[in-house]
Amino acid sequence: QVLLVESGGGLVQAGGSLRLSCAASKRTSSNYAMGWFRQAPGKEREFVAAINWSGGRTYYADSVKGRFTISRDNAKNTMYLQMNSLKPEDTALYYCAARNSGLGITTTDYNYWGQGTQVTVSS
Repeated sequence: QVLLVESGGGLVQAGGSLRLSCAASKRTSSNYAMGWFRQAPGKEREFVAAINWSGGRTYYADSVKGRFTISRDNAKNTMYLQMNSLKPEDTALYYCAARNSGLGITTTDYNYWGQGTQVTVSS
């Protein structure tokens, strides 16, 4: 069982930046890929970014490519999402997820989920 806790959300103006963190309850460096998803009101949960167990491979949704950066610090069992040039359409509840396998980009790929952290971008 892996417990995930997100933090770092908040209210920011368009063009601003935020860094989200996802702390895992156990060592995830050995074989866990991790990802970020988001869900806006009335919409389905959508993929944002994913990273493999070593951090050597990453993958991004087209909507965030060039603005968001996913990374991880396995010594701290923590994953990050640096979000720059934020837009109002980035407003959503952001979830981190983990799976004990390779990269995944759909919600059904992941076994473990956090409770989410709210990101609100004002125009």
